[in-house]
Amino acid sequence: MDLSDFEADNSVSCRLSSSIPDVCRTEDCCLGIDEAGRGPVLGPMVYGICFCPVSRKEDLKKLKVADSKTLTEAERENLFLKLDEAKGFVGWALQVLSPNTISTSMLQRAKYNLNALSHDAAIGLVQYALDCGVQLKEVFVDTVGPAEKYQDKLSQRFPGVEVTVRPKADSLFPIVSAASICAKVARDHAVKSWKFAEELGEVDTDYGSGYPNALYILHDWLLVT
Repeated sequence: MDLSDFEADNSVSCRLSSSIPDVCRTEDCCLGIDEAGRGPVLGPMVYGICFCPVSRKEDLKKLKVADSKTLTEAERENLFLKLDEAKGFVGWALQVLSPNTISTSMLQRAKYNLNALSHDAAIGLVQYALDCGVQLKEVFVDTVGPAEKYQDKLSQRFPGVEVTVRPKADSLFPIVSAASICAKVARDHAVKSWKFAEELGEVDTDYGSGYPNALYILHDWLLVT
């Protein structure tokens, strides 16, 4: 996972992806969608997809993927490596949305809230997979907003693809768990190497994952400097 471009300029969004397994271009595939970083005060929001042939779902289960929030950072890293090593039948892609992109989108005159931005990121990744020749049969999504409304929106956008939107999909469907792991690992890497645009001098970088409850160290440091 090469985040060097984003690390060099974290004000600009980017997309990362694996190679497309040949089998995904010839067999019906399932695809999972999940995100990491919705609501933090530091770092990007990362949308991820993971896909594999429907016939290889059991092989994916054997990798023991799970909801990324239930795993330690080391466990997520290990599982991502396993997913990446399974490149003969597993593929992934990520949309890394910079804080600047999120702020600019939400503050523009025309209403464009975080849900709409999230939907568009997911739609863009599904379209990317289709454009790459992935033979999508099933899509599973962790919901953003009302599940039924989101499912109808995706079904209309991608006719012929069976779309399932569920709350907590990352704990229900292994392919969504896999997407969750890819997104969370990318976000962890981005936050670890975060470069502040502001001149803050010597900052203790032990500020966790960027969520409010993990930023007290940074907050306290800023108060006394």
